Amino acid sequence: MQGGKDIKISLDSILSEKIEPRPFLVHRLDRDTSGIILVAKTKEAAALFPKVLIEKQYLAVCSGTPQPPRGIIDLNLGEQKSKTFYRLISGGTIEKNPVSLLELELGTGRMHQIRRHLAMKNCPILGDDKYGDFPLNKTLRKTTGLKYLLLHASRLVIPPSPGLVPDGLNLTAPLPEYFANFLPP
Repeated sequence: MQGGKDIKISLDSILSEKIEPRPFLVHRLDRDTSGIILVAKTKEAAALFPKVLIEKQYLAVCSGTPQPPRGIIDLNLGEQKSKTFYRLISGGTIEKNPVSLLELELGTGRMHQIRRHLAMKNCPILGDDKYGDFPLNKTLRKTTGLKYLLLHASRLVIPPSPGLVPDGLNLTAPLPEYFANFLPP
């Protein structure tokens, strides 16, 4: 999302080359997470968005099946309290391994929160090279061509906010094609 040490290409640098004046990222996605990102035209507008209750939904394909099938992962990440709401959409198997498609919503926004919470719940996201099931990812790379983290920012809802987004926004992003081989029925 943003430039930094050892980052040669980033979304903010691409946007700053193409759009004048330079736009501002309102939130971030982990590297390899696909989907919707919110960008503001001005620094002032970007500063207003944290005051607006933005609903962010994600889809993830993970190893295993969370129990219960709907709930809240309320586990601290280091010293920080954090909550992730989840709902099982479907389950199945890939290469004889149970997998699940989950819908997720952040109750808080900590670094790598969804990825860490699902790993702590023994349902790591497929393709996660930091918190994932490394032997399973290796097998899936060989047998199915798994190349990417299967985490997608699928929906962004901004309620009406006078002076910022008067009518509100309800945005969705379709899943990338590379998810197709990993979606349980």
